[in-house]
Amino acid sequence: MVESFLHDMSWVLPFRSETATIIFNGFTFLGYTPFFLIFLPIGYWLWDRALFTRLAVLIAITALVNGWLKDFWQDARPDPAFQLDADRVEGSYGLPSGHAQVAVAMWFWLAYEIRRPWAWAAAFIIAAGVCLSRLYLGVHDVEDVLAGIGLGILSIAIFALLVREHVVARWRRLPAWVDFVVIVAAIPALWLIWPNGEDPTGIAAVLFLLLGWFAGASLDRRAAPESPILPAWWLQALMAVGGVLGIFALRKLLVTGGIAAGLPEAIIGHVAAAAMGVYATYIAPAIFRALKLMKQPQAMQ
Repeated sequence: MVESFLHDMSWVLPFRSETATIIFNGFTFLGYTPFFLIFLPIGYWLWDRALFTRLAVLIAITALVNGWLKDFWQDARPDPAFQLDADRVEGSYGLPSGHAQVAVAMWFWLAYEIRRPWAWAAAFIIAAGVCLSRLYLGVHDVEDVLAGIGLGILSIAIFALLVREHVVARWRRLPAWVDFVVIVAAIPALWLIWPNGEDPTGIAAVLFLLLGWFAGASLDRRAAPESPILPAWWLQALMAVGGVLGIFALRKLLVTGGIAAGLPEAIIGHVAAAAMGVYATYIAPAIFRALKLMKQPQAMQ
């Protein structure tokens, strides 16, 4: 009975419809890379640089743990006959669900930081929608999703403890080069700790993105030590759209150029990831400042 509940996916078929498929595809998009490349930079530019740097770290660590556990357990996904999202999960394992794990960690951490009832309600709705979308689309079974939820809760509990005990604050007071040393050391370490002879090349892009993010953030803090004063909301909307178009244009340019140069696919991906991190936290803000869309408080005096 329990085994059937955890692994049988036949129950999902009667719930499917064209409208429901559109809705759940929308929720599942919130767990894929393009969404994070949109959401995290916009939050950094227009909301809170420190908060979204913490969030980027949490997401990166959660993704790495998820990838390691997937390759450790090597648990097959549901039968392809049930899958509506098969092209995006082909070749990967199911347990635990990365969408569920990251969604719970990310959205509930944001709610924890904001500390408002509406934030907790929004976190519950979004995380639940993402988790249910993986079941609806047939790419994870109940066991995968429950494991992802449990690991997501564990992630934010540990992260909250580190913040409450001021471990994160003490770390942020260390010189910027410490971040780079830790991340650079972690990249080759992946090949030493990765289980069952699996290749961590794909997941290593997360660390390259984080490396670029911290490099850019360090330069950004030097260029603009104070939180910026932002323009009217409609100009902020233009900043968000223009900045996001820029990050995807940069990725396309680097990928196209790398292919033309005959570089290995892994090298292209890692260079592009690091460059996008620098763009998100330094290049785009520098452009916004040059256009007078971001101003330092002392410049307003």
